[in-house]
Amino acid sequence: MKKKDIINYPIKFEPILKERIWGGEKLITTFKKQSNKNNIGESWEISDVKGDVSIVSNGALKGTTLKELIKTYKEDFVGSKVYKQFGENFPILIKFIDAKTPLSIQVHPNNKLAKERHNSFGKNEMWYVMDVDKDAELIVGFSKNVSEKEYVEALNKGKVLDILNSEKIITGDTFYIPTGRVHAIGAGTVLAEIQQTSDVTYRIYDYNRVDAATGKERELHTELALEAIDYKLYSTYKTDYQLIKNDSSKLVHSPYFKTDIIQLSGELIKDYSQLDSFVIYMCVEGDLILTCNNKEYKLNKGETILIPAVINSVSLKSDNSTLLEVYL
Repeated sequence: MKKKDIINYPIKFEPILKERIWGGEKLITTFKKQSNKNNIGESWEISDVKGDVSIVSNGALKGTTLKELIKTYKEDFVGSKVYKQFGENFPILIKFIDAKTPLSIQVHPNNKLAKERHNSFGKNEMWYVMDVDKDAELIVGFSKNVSEKEYVEALNKGKVLDILNSEKIITGDTFYIPTGRVHAIGAGTVLAEIQQTSDVTYRIYDYNRVDAATGKERELHTELALEAIDYKLYSTYKTDYQLIKNDSSKLVHSPYFKTDIIQLSGELIKDYSQLDSFVIYMCVEGDLILTCNNKEYKLNKGETILIPAVINSVSLKSDNSTLLEVYL
């Protein structure tokens, strides 16, 4: 049997669940993630972060790590251009996030800073809002132009929230968060997050919260953040998009990943024969049946599946569901 025949099926991975001081219960109660822990804030669906590498949960490759898949199957798994650029490193990290209380206000360094300081990629990311409580908000960027000096003064006075942009959110809202943009997920928010493979975050304000394990306030990265922050005001922070039923609609296309959205009602055949990349589906609403090589795979809300680059076509069928379609 050829190597490409072994990997010729849609792959699911074991979620890596993360307890967070701000986490809740929805990833377990609503999305049926399996855990006996409390405060589950993140489900890392597909990860190549050191110490948190995903493991296959289905099919002939069950038990294989993501790193082993790339090493063994190379361009058949990720695509020729992706393998040429990233080698045995998987370029994106896929998560679901449940914020019961607000996350810290933070910023991510760009590729240059992250490489110099942490030997890491930077962290450009995007959010797609899946569920919200009434009056839920996100913090994205500044509400006015500020200088570094003005920012530091506001931070030192405990008034940094006064110069940040808050956005009321509803299901379906989408935000691209480039490196340098100050941001925070607000309380009562469940979202899908797609980002570069990086775990480098600079925490700049944390509501004076105390870490339960240490009894101390959590570490801030004030000085590290100063050079990383983009202090400019932008006219809009939310991503506008048009939904086309039963087709891929452009959501966020960046140099680091491309994400389309599919609102599915009926059957859709996806032809990937001209796409030189893996494809990831994140089910963000409803459920569906994915058919590939005459086998069916069910995908529920809050689940993720990866289509290896060697697969040229899949069928998607649902009464009513919404998918994020992610590729390079």
